[in-house]
Order: sequence, then C-alpha cells, then structure tokens
Amino acid sequence: MKLIKNPLSILFTCLIIFSCNTNKKATPVLSNELPHQLVKKLTDIMVVDIFTPPVASRIYANCSLAMYEALRFENKTSSSITVKLKGFDPMPIPVANVQYNFSIAAIQSFCETAKKVTFSANEITAYQDSMIKLYGQNFDKKIVDSSIAFGQRVADVIAKRLSKDNYKETRGMERFEVKTSDQTRWVPTAPDYADGLEPYWYKMMTMGLDSSSQVDADPFPAYSEDKSSAFYKEMQEVYDISKNMTDEQIDIALFWDDNPFVSKHKGHVMFQDKKMTPGGHWMAIAAKACKIKNADPVTSAKAYAYTSIGLYDAFISCWNVKYKTVRIRPQTAIQRLIDEQWISYIQTPPFPEYTSGHSTTSSTAAEMLTHLFGDNIAFTDSSEHEYNLPVRSFTSFRQAAGEASISRVYGSIHYRSGCENGNKQGKKIAEAILSKLE
Repeated sequence: MKLIKNPLSILFTCLIIFSCNTNKKATPVLSNELPHQLVKKLTDIMVVDIFTPPVASRIYANCSLAMYEALRFENKTSSSITVKLKGFDPMPIPVANVQYNFSIAAIQSFCETAKKVTFSANEITAYQDSMIKLYGQNFDKKIVDSSIAFGQRVADVIAKRLSKDNYKETRGMERFEVKTSDQTRWVPTAPDYADGLEPYWYKMMTMGLDSSSQVDADPFPAYSEDKSSAFYKEMQEVYDISKNMTDEQIDIALFWDDNPFVSKHKGHVMFQDKKMTPGGHWMAIAAKACKIKNADPVTSAKAYAYTSIGLYDAFISCWNVKYKTVRIRPQTAIQRLIDEQWISYIQTPPFPEYTSGHSTTSSTAAEMLTHLFGDNIAFTDSSEHEYNLPVRSFTSFRQAAGEASISRVYGSIHYRSGCENGNKQGKKIAEAILSKLE
C-alpha cells in the first residue's frame, strides 16, 4: 500500500478551482478528503499523546460532531445531530446574506475542539493554520473570516458541553478499591499490576443513551472452582486455546489488540509500544466505508459522528457493567486454578472482565455503519498496516465486529460469555441511539 507522504498536496489537487471573482456566490465544492484528513490527523496525535480507550472515544465524538455541525450546511437537506443528543445547546446557523466557506468552518470547529481535549495544541494550531490557508486561498478575506467565526461558534457550543460532561469530576475521584479478600472479583494483573482504569467512566454524561444503565448485559456464569461448572469450562477453554493457537488465531488476536500503550518487560527494562485505540480502529473502518461509497464530505462527516457517538456511549455503558460486576480476569483465575505460571497471550488490560469492551464497542460501531451504508459492504482493513500488522478482509461491518469480539478469547483476556454478551449489549446500545437520531 503506497503511503501518502504529503496529504496537503493531495488535498490541493482535490480542490476545485473557483472563479477569481470571489465577490460572486462563493459556496465551495468540498474535497471529499477533508473529513478523512482531519480525523486521521487527530488519530495520529492521539497515538503520540496516549489516551485510554474510553477517553479517546470522548475526543472522537466531540471533534466529529464539531466537524459535522459546521460542514452540514454544504448540504441543505442535512439536519443537526446534536439537537437530538443530550447536553448540547442549539448550534449556530449561518447568517443570511453572509458568504461562507464551510470547509474552513469545519476545520476551525474541529481543530478548536481538538485543542481542548488533547495535549498537542501547538501542533494542531499549525495544522489548522495550514489547512485554512489552503482552503481559503481562492476566497476573499471577508469570506475566510466569516467562515472562521462561524466554525468558532460551533466549537464554543461543543466546548460548553465538554465543561459539564463530568470528565473533570471523574479525574479527582477516589481510587477504585481492590478487595483481595473476595476471590471472585477482579484484581490487578501482571506485568504492571495497574490500578483499575476509569472506574468512574459510567458517570460520564451520555449522548444518545438516556443513562449509563439504560442498556444492561445478560447474566454471566458465576465464579466457581467446580470443574463441571459453566465458569470453569469457560476458563478452561481460554487456557486450552492459548496452548494450541493457530496462525489465524494469532493474527486475529494481534490485529484487534489495539492497546494504545503496551508495556513490554525484558529483565529490569520496560519499554512501550504505542498504537491507536479500539475506537481509532473503527474510525478508520468508517473512513474505508466512506471511500468505498465515494461519500461526499457531509456524508463522511455524518459517518464519523454516528460511529463516534456509538463508541462513546458504548464505553460508558460497558464500563457501568464492568465496575458493577467486577468480574475476575482469566489470567487471575487460571493462575489460581490451573497454571500459576500462565500469562495471557496479549497483555491483560487493567479493568474488570465483563463485558468485553472490544465486543461492546465494535458491535455498536458496526451497527451504526450498517445503518448508514448497508450490510453488504465488503472491505479490506489496512488500518493496522502502519503498526506492522497485515491487512484483513471482511464481508461486512458485522463480520468485522464478530472477529474483533472473538479476538479477545484468542488473546486470552476474556471468557466467551464476556464477548458474546458484549456483542448483544453493543447492538442494543446502537438501537437505542439510532431511535433518537433517526
């Protein structure tokens, strides 16, 4: 796959050159690449900044909505998404008789939002300035200025919601209490024995769901040391698979790992690998779908918005179940009951097992994309290629979500029930969100 080394040059060639008389009607025909370039830039920044998967979903959702709400006026039939969601003030609308370049407005709103939720404000500002210069080169300064101002008004509405979504409050809450006396519960695992990640994420303000508890998960087999119990059989399955991994199972486990910060230990030395999050992976799949369909910029922006809203609410719902059930991880149970030297194939993440976050969020994202593009979109996913992993092909978004789900069993960090019930939970989350949006 040939890499694009200079995305700005590609954008330049995609832009349609307008009449030099910018005092006439100046509604731009947008480059189809604009939404994809903005989201890819955000993903690259997030890989370097390192955000946990739940926090990354918040970044994607708010930035994508900022982009869509500024860009949607390019298509007169496109309506506001935020008006159907929780916590957003009404979005601004263009002023009559004022000319705008809505691509510039989208760049402004997206980047201003990104600067509020990432650590790389200087890099984003430089990118923002270069993009506005590129898109505004054939327009009168008055149009450029009005477009920037409009994009800023959109960003201000997003910023207001960001200030009240409970993110800051969850930063200062007490550490999650680990109860080692209860052997049925999750405890930190090797190699880092990290504290429970985002134990209060369920307190975040949802967007499409009514609350974090609106969609619950089915019951799971209770912890048992009886070898004939459902729990023990599920645990044994994880262990047995790990001892007889096929090449295909290994490929699937690694392809969907999507751990943004994998710690590796060699003696007394520890080093880290950085990758995109599970949400980033599904945003890349959304990009692939848009390009297959040759989607216009507004449609692409809507796809990113729908996908990221689903991911955001799915993480909140899933984390509500995780810290309510506090289910023990396979690594802890297997070391206690089967093999005390056993380690999961991929690194066990630092939070309870049930339900599988990959299963829940992937299922939700797949349903959102299926709703927009249909259930027969075959695609080749090359999003992991830049992280030295091969491409994989799928017949549909749902098939990809199913593989993402079972990958957690192959990676030996989830039981089958955690994945299967996560799939069900994710579908219900998407249905609930879509009932508000459509």
